[in-house]
Amino acid sequence: MKRFFSKNGLLLLSAAATVVVILCVISAISSGTPFLRNVAGVIASPFRAAGSAVAGWAADVDAHFDSVETLQEENDELRRYVAELEEELRRARVAMEENIHLREALGLTTKNPDYTLTEAKVTERSISNWFSVLTINRGTADGVDIGQCVTDEYGNLVGIITDAGYNWSRITTLLDTDSSVGATVFRTGDVAVTQGRLELMEEGCLALCYLTDPDSLISGDQVVTSGLGGYLPEGLVIGTVREVRVDDGGVNRYAVVKAKVSPEKLVQVFVIRDFDGRE
Repeated sequence: MKRFFSKNGLLLLSAAATVVVILCVISAISSGTPFLRNVAGVIASPFRAAGSAVAGWAADVDAHFDSVETLQEENDELRRYVAELEEELRRARVAMEENIHLREALGLTTKNPDYTLTEAKVTERSISNWFSVLTINRGTADGVDIGQCVTDEYGNLVGIITDAGYNWSRITTLLDTDSSVGATVFRTGDVAVTQGRLELMEEGCLALCYLTDPDSLISGDQVVTSGLGGYLPEGLVIGTVREVRVDDGGVNRYAVVKAKVSPEKLVQVFVIRDFDGRE
């Protein structure tokens, strides 16, 4: 409304002033004889009608712009309401995803009643072609400590706790070059060791080394934790065999294993703080 009158105010003022002047002149004339008053009334009639029309038009314009401003305010209010609904929907989705993770973890606990689990959220990722480390929001205050292993909700191995503070811990994932885990090929029972390697990290893979019979492996063979030494539970899924390669020296052969878990996608994990057979 203000914009309208700022653009057209001078024109309206001029029109109104003209009508007022004419009406004043007519009023002066009408103060004379009846004939002059009658003539003045006839002359003034269209100007009175014009003045009334202008006033009515201005009132309509004012009502129109008031209506537009009201609609704009209602529109802004609706936008705020939609934004609030979208935020509530986002929170509901997060809660639903967390519930799914927790239900799956409950299944993990049911299958392995000897596990003592602590749920944690990933708060930071340090992932590159050189290392693969995750930070979580649980620490020594929650019973989390160095050497404990971490899984997703399905029991797939993520990595090992290698640093722990009061309310935080760091996980060195299976893909990191510092990672080394005792493993078994589930189908053959062949015992080996998984190792993170720079040339495999970008592919989300790791090496399965010290194999007694690499030729016995086939693509898709499942690799799990061996449990030897009592540091990790037996049977946690590490990944699946892709192929067998020869190292740069041309002597030793190793299997390329595709990790079951992608650290980049993890939001929630579970620390196995204790289990039967842990040393």
